[in-house]
Amino acid sequence: MTIASPLAQPFAFPEGNHGILLIHGLTGSPAHMRLLGEGLHARGFAVRGICLPGHGETPEKMMDCTWEDWLLSARTAAREMADAYRYFTVCGLSMGGVLALMLAEERDVTACVPISAPMKTVNKLRPLAPFLAPFHPMMQKRVDPARATLHAEYDVGYEVTPTACYHSLSVLMRKARQHLNLIHCPVLAVQSHGDRVVTADSPKIILDGVSSSVKMQLWLDDAPHVCTISPEYGKITDAMARFLRRCEEENYGLSS
Repeated sequence: MTIASPLAQPFAFPEGNHGILLIHGLTGSPAHMRLLGEGLHARGFAVRGICLPGHGETPEKMMDCTWEDWLLSARTAAREMADAYRYFTVCGLSMGGVLALMLAEERDVTACVPISAPMKTVNKLRPLAPFLAPFHPMMQKRVDPARATLHAEYDVGYEVTPTACYHSLSVLMRKARQHLNLIHCPVLAVQSHGDRVVTADSPKIILDGVSSSVKMQLWLDDAPHVCTISPEYGKITDAMARFLRRCEEENYGLSS
């Protein structure tokens, strides 16, 4: 079934001198980043929420996409925004956080904000995805009762995951983790105690691995994995705004 919500489409609020690229996660959509984007724009930041290839349409469309398609899409948006703004920050949710880390490994950015970004996941079947895909091309997501606490209007994504895409996620996680030491910009890692998808040590792996002199961690209380549309999304917005203004004032990262 095709996603009909207009919130699943890319969005942009271009006014400001500090641009923030917002990247959603696997099977998600820009809707998962919309509240965060609106909150940051209200605080004076320019934001752009992209829609990764195969997302925002149908799971069948996503079956034709790989990690290379998603990384290329993020790279293209990053290049365009870096050219347009004095300061430029990459931020992503879940797999989008992994892509944000990879962008920060490849180019100079003002800061990087990975949110619920997996270095390891709770799902034990993920490594078996290449073997399962021919027999089970789609995998139904487990029902998480905590999703009832999310802002339902913005919880727009697929209810199934193309099995082969779990392998692409594994590739991205491995590549990002291998090169964390190439990140020198300030990093704010966001994680929730209520996350049942990403292992609790993922933010520590990120912060221990990067070469940044400025690295911080924000822990949320009870938000589920898609914390950007949880009741605690305001904490993320406030923490990001303070962190990024500090980056500007201290002249960290990219400026001209």
